Amino acid sequence: MFQLLVTLTGLIRCALSSDGLSPSVLDPPSTFASGAWSLVQHGTSGVSGMQLAIVTETTAVIFDKVEHNPLMTEDGNPAWTAELDLNTHVVRPLHALSNTWCATGSFLGNGTLLSSGGNPIVITGQNGLQALRFFTPCQDGTCDIWENSSVVRTTSPRWYPGSVRIEDGSVIIFGNNATVSNPSYEFYPPKNINGFNGLKIPSPFLASTLNANLFPFVMQLPDGNLFVAANQRAIIFNWKTNTETPLPGIPNGVRFSYPLSGSAVLLPLIPENNYAPEVMICGGSIHLDSTDPSTFSSQFPASAQCSRLLLTAEGIAAGWKVEHMPQARVMPDMVLLPDGRVVIVNGAQTGLGGIVGIRPNVVGTMSNADHPAFTPVVYDPTGAAGRRFSSQGIPASTIPRLYHSTATLTPNGSILLAGSNPNNDITIGTEYPTELEFYSPAYLSKPRPSYKGLPATVNYDSKFTLSVQLPPDTTGVTVALMDLGFATHGVHMDQRFVRLVSKLSPDKKTLTVTGPPTSRIYPPGPAFLYVVTAGGVPSFGHKTIVGTGASPPVDQGAIDKSVAIVPF
Repeated sequence: MFQLLVTLTGLIRCALSSDGLSPSVLDPPSTFASGAWSLVQHGTSGVSGMQLAIVTETTAVIFDKVEHNPLMTEDGNPAWTAELDLNTHVVRPLHALSNTWCATGSFLGNGTLLSSGGNPIVITGQNGLQALRFFTPCQDGTCDIWENSSVVRTTSPRWYPGSVRIEDGSVIIFGNNATVSNPSYEFYPPKNINGFNGLKIPSPFLASTLNANLFPFVMQLPDGNLFVAANQRAIIFNWKTNTETPLPGIPNGVRFSYPLSGSAVLLPLIPENNYAPEVMICGGSIHLDSTDPSTFSSQFPASAQCSRLLLTAEGIAAGWKVEHMPQARVMPDMVLLPDGRVVIVNGAQTGLGGIVGIRPNVVGTMSNADHPAFTPVVYDPTGAAGRRFSSQGIPASTIPRLYHSTATLTPNGSILLAGSNPNNDITIGTEYPTELEFYSPAYLSKPRPSYKGLPATVNYDSKFTLSVQLPPDTTGVTVALMDLGFATHGVHMDQRFVRLVSKLSPDKKTLTVTGPPTSRIYPPGPAFLYVVTAGGVPSFGHKTIVGTGASPPVDQGAIDKSVAIVPF
């Protein structure tokens, strides 16, 4: 069964060095679509949206912790996982066996969603701490979650981990544990690497970033290395040699890991600057992670700081560039848009994450945060300094999106907001039901381009043609290849934007597109492709698989060593 799972329906190419690249120039559409945004409530998620991932052009998967959610399984028990139809807003229960509370998720190179870790509370006989759950998307509404910890599991307990898909289509699960110290990482499928055959590998970085390093930010860079950040620190991590290179610390004492939760994003990777990577971290808190938790307060001010670092030799030497959001936020979500901007949603202006019952609590809840941030803000990475943030034309929500809330871009280009339940159980209080909200950026009110002909798989550096229909006033287009990621706790695993090289025919009816140059620039796996006009209006994002669609490489010896470890 283990072998079958990893062979469900990568090319490894030479990396581009980030040393000596030119400064970041994002070369956006000539304008962004102007006008007002809209906000609508459409249905309920059935389970509180603690974790959220788009799995097809029409569906999303939602995970929650084990609690008394309103959605019921066919045997009359509360569900804690569900599949949402993005068009009809109908939800159907899925059947995870172990507690998915604060797990992570990443898609494998063959398109299967891997959910890793969770909570030790045993409900159905399986401990979620070492759980590996598999969900292969389908179109007929029959696909479900498969897990069996007696056959396949992590080699060590993972609660509040991060994860990232790497250049061979496998996943690194990276993170400590909320109750048992476990500063380490491991691979799925397991690897025999760096002297650790199928087993977890100690991480000095994670050991040095205690007490607040849960849900670390982990991103693959265009040279194949990883950017890893937690607490107040960041490194470049070479997983092939197990070496860590320190980066400058986050300025001004801001911490950004759970429970002092901020959010992060890898800004768009574009060919015009040789895919120079640049990261941005926003929000969090200046509160000390060494403070006695009994002194925490829901009124602690959050941070408005955004720190941006260009990960080239020159950029690292120059250090982090600091900006400030119009409003402080803890527990924000940062979502890439197909026009190259970033929308920042959710969170609170004071407090921190969690439901440990600090004082003063918010009436009717166990929330550790207060003063919800109701109005999204859009960030333009290409704008002039001091003029990059705007909330103009964006209506405020009326639903607090605090602990265990999520957000994601949808294939249609809207932003889905879900979750928020700062209580031990959804039945405590009535302030946090499971309504879904959809923000529609101004570009959705404009005439939109459309296209046909996207192949089921897009291989590296290979050309394909799309038949396009463009609005009459279109002067040109770009192509955004996007990984919409797996969202939880303000961390968006694998979220990615790669601009592809493209050429529009003179009659503007055919678009010739070249796939990503290497698997380091876009790791093999699922992607949504948007054609974006020069006016900043995207098409619908159709789904493809980058690479061949093959499963990640399997080392049976490493698998055997991994499974031989006695469960925690």
